[in-house]
Amino acid sequence: MRWWDLAAVLRLERELFPNDAWSKGMFWSELAHARGLGATRHYVVAVVPGAADGEEGAQEGAGEGAGEGAQEGGGERLVGYAGLAAAGGLADVQTIAVARDHWGTGLGAELLTDLLKHATAFECGEVLLEVRVDNTRAQKLYERFGFEPIGFRRGYYQPGNVDALVMRLTLEPHEEMKADG
Repeated sequence: MRWWDLAAVLRLERELFPNDAWSKGMFWSELAHARGLGATRHYVVAVVPGAADGEEGAQEGAGEGAGEGAQEGGGERLVGYAGLAAAGGLADVQTIAVARDHWGTGLGAELLTDLLKHATAFECGEVLLEVRVDNTRAQKLYERFGFEPIGFRRGYYQPGNVDALVMRLTLEPHEEMKADG
């Protein structure tokens, strides 16, 4: 994700999370930590070719859905995004969003796979996330990837006062790290 993706990201954010959408400033703050030597964040977008943002009939590109950033316009439509924070061997899935017309296509799994690869690159041993207790679709996705429930955060999602289910995945170390240790 790059700064030029933010207009489309914010539109999708407000559509999917109308009561607790992130602000432009929150995304800017996250992106400020996603570049350079001390980067502790990774954000990715998914675009489909052939339709400008808001048009119908876009098709997922073969293996090119998730990328570092894609400028809006030019016949591309942003249909998903995801973000990860990492520090001290622990990663946290900050957000995953998929446009409703792409639910059930595997895009959420593709975005999560990208985040987990980067958690490994950040040398994290565990990945945590919070998910709304009423979002069973997302919970099932995380369970398929091996995340396990470890607790709740009461009233986490505001202003609706919705609880969050906290889930954890323990990552396997790289093969080369196993050989060293």
